[in-house]
Amino acid sequence: MSADPFAQFKAVQREGWASFSPLATFTTPAAAALVEFAGVRAGQALLDVACGTGVVAVTAARLGARVRGLDLSPVLLEDARRSAALAAVEIEFTEGDAEKLPYADASFDVVLSQFGHMFAPRPQVAVAEMLRVLKPGGRIAFSTWPPELSVGRMFTLVAKYLPPPPGAAAPPDWGDPAVVRQRLGDAVSGLEFDRDDMIVPSLSPRHSRVNMELTAAPVAKVVEKLQSEPERLAAFRAELEELFGQYWARNRVRQSFLMTRAVKR
Repeated sequence: MSADPFAQFKAVQREGWASFSPLATFTTPAAAALVEFAGVRAGQALLDVACGTGVVAVTAARLGARVRGLDLSPVLLEDARRSAALAAVEIEFTEGDAEKLPYADASFDVVLSQFGHMFAPRPQVAVAEMLRVLKPGGRIAFSTWPPELSVGRMFTLVAKYLPPPPGAAAPPDWGDPAVVRQRLGDAVSGLEFDRDDMIVPSLSPRHSRVNMELTAAPVAKVVEKLQSEPERLAAFRAELEELFGQYWARNRVRQSFLMTRAVKR
């Protein structure tokens, strides 16, 4: 079997996303929106791909679903296990890769991902894996960031200063319904979309920028890379603050996201 050409890229992601936990509070309402949109029911076998701190997994488990969660970051998985214990639900959390899911074919009734699988460098590999472990007639659903809105634009800005490795797809592409439709293709039916908002309290656009530097792996990597280039670092920070300013009002930043659901044929 050939070596993963993105192994080093994933190692960097694994390390970088370990600082994400403080943002989990703000993704918690969005998790409930996704679980509701997916129509999760008690008794269903459910996989949360790139589960992070487990907000989707715990939300689904509290409805009675039989949940497993997978993520690259062992640090975030520890937070997920603590949250599951506090919620008094049993969830099996596993360290692993969205492009190589360690589950048998047709293992799950539902496969979900909230702002997670979109960071896999090869979309078609991640899609194939998510659909492989989903039963025929099962539902796939995920939340992603549209490229034309705040977070999608932030990732585009990041790529301007820190280009991804050759061949790696841009995460915001997953927020374009046309791209999603093409990637899921004929493997699914009943493809549907919806949008919702995630609200993040912030005293100013500068507060938002600093918070992202501390918690969002791609932003943190740009800052780390530009430490020896103070002028470029200042330019990046100014652009990021200006971007957040376009969505900041009344001490909060509004971040709209896309939800997708479909049924595996």
